Amino acid sequence: MSTSESPPRRKAVLVIDVQVGLLARERPVRNQEALFSNINVVLEKARAAHVPVLYIQDTSVGGKGSPDYEVHSSVAPHANEPSVSKDACDAFHETRLDADLRALGVGHLVVVGCMSQYCVDTTVRRAVTQGYDVTLVGDAHGTNDNDVLPAETVVAHTNRTLNGFGTSAATATVRAARDVGF
Repeated sequence: MSTSESPPRRKAVLVIDVQVGLLARERPVRNQEALFSNINVVLEKARAAHVPVLYIQDTSVGGKGSPDYEVHSSVAPHANEPSVSKDACDAFHETRLDADLRALGVGHLVVVGCMSQYCVDTTVRRAVTQGYDVTLVGDAHGTNDNDVLPAETVVAHTNRTLNGFGTSAATATVRAARDVGF
């Protein structure tokens, strides 16, 4: 490595708000089977490479301790994978997430989860402005249909908007689950 190159940045996976209450509501997250499959592709690769996996859970989804608050069993955490509770779309806002990631030596986040236009988008943007490079797994985040757009359009728009989003120190890149490496 030449002196002008940055050292490699340890990766971690953030699984954002894949909670029972978001997946079973009146307007549920669309294409759940594909979403779970693609998240699991990323999780299997990360775990095989001993990459940290952290789960983010939104307290507004049922409230702590309720069945709706729980991570969906299709992508459930392993015993050593921590969960961070949040009260805002931004997983960094008034949480221990940044401190946990820095303690692990993480500088690059691989992001999957729900809801594309809210918590996924906000957390990716905040992560980049905090200096983390981000890989948004474009086929491993989802949302529901809304009164204006179908879910597939929201996901595509999120991918298009965030691919290349960056600062002088960090950038977001969108990749398919099969193309994510650790």
